[in-house]
Amino acid sequence: MTVDGRLLMSDPRPSTETVAAQLAAFERELAAAASARDAQLVRDRYLGRRNSVVASWMQLIAGAPPEEKKQIGRFANDLKQAIEERWKLYEGTAAAVAPAGAVDVTLPGRVQPLGHRHPLTVVRDQMEEIFTRMGFAIVEGDEVEDEWHCFDALNMPAEHPARDMQDTLYLERPIKAPAGDIRTLLRTHTSSMQIRYMQTHTPPIRIVVPGRVYRRDDLDLTHTPMFTQMEGLAVGEGISLADLKGTLEAFVRDMFGPKSRLRFRPSFFPYTEPSAEVDISCWQCDGAGCAMCKKTGWLEILGSGMVHPAVFEAVGYDPERYTGFAWGIGIERIAMLRYRVDDIRLFFENDLRFLEQFPY
Repeated sequence: MTVDGRLLMSDPRPSTETVAAQLAAFERELAAAASARDAQLVRDRYLGRRNSVVASWMQLIAGAPPEEKKQIGRFANDLKQAIEERWKLYEGTAAAVAPAGAVDVTLPGRVQPLGHRHPLTVVRDQMEEIFTRMGFAIVEGDEVEDEWHCFDALNMPAEHPARDMQDTLYLERPIKAPAGDIRTLLRTHTSSMQIRYMQTHTPPIRIVVPGRVYRRDDLDLTHTPMFTQMEGLAVGEGISLADLKGTLEAFVRDMFGPKSRLRFRPSFFPYTEPSAEVDISCWQCDGAGCAMCKKTGWLEILGSGMVHPAVFEAVGYDPERYTGFAWGIGIERIAMLRYRVDDIRLFFENDLRFLEQFPY
């Protein structure tokens, strides 16, 4: 007799009838298979190397009496050949019916890799989070600006080098105005948004302005015609250089670690007075000197200063009453320092081998 398609040793003699019964059981199960995957499971149940019908008969040979071993072995081989022939017939029929390139919808789907944020987005979000905790508001503006907001109001006269065509990308279409056409350009810094914000708000003011800016720079390891910048501005009564230093120290220690130190170097910017370049102690060698900081122990990160009185006059603020400070940070610069990236172009080339190293 058979149980679940398997012949028990209580059967008197395996014979061609029992082979036919086993084959018939295989064909019934194969016909009931709803998919190629189910058919493969039926095949494995009869022909698999372990725990299959044929394998079970093979295992019985070792413990069978000598006079039965030859008969059981012949039966197992006949059964195996019969099922294999039927399986080949099934495969040929399935291939003939299924169109070329057909997809078995019962197979498990392919797992798609998950995307994540760009490293510059991660750094920008971290910077915004730090400054918003200090009470600064996030402000954004248009990337196309006019000369007055981008230069004149920021105390840059017409002959200033920053207004030269080699630095600024001017647009062909000017803005029509009663006093004459106003030239437009792609903003060279987000400071222009500071002017627009001060025109429509009264002190106290604390804002940061992130966004893309554009300059006529050659593309190399540290320069690109388009990059992202974050300007900061604080205006009120009694604001001093000490407030600027404290704000930047808090930012640097949050971004690069509590042991980070700042160094202010005198500099010149037409919209701040006094002006200073700001360096941080090299976080890789802790100021001892290494290849990253070129053995100086310091890394330059931003420019800053106290808002020039001429800027306040341009927006209608009383420079005798109000003071303020401003700074500008390149987000790519911070990202390069944070992640030890030595080529700014990597951030814009969309090379997955590079971007997949930042799983955020």
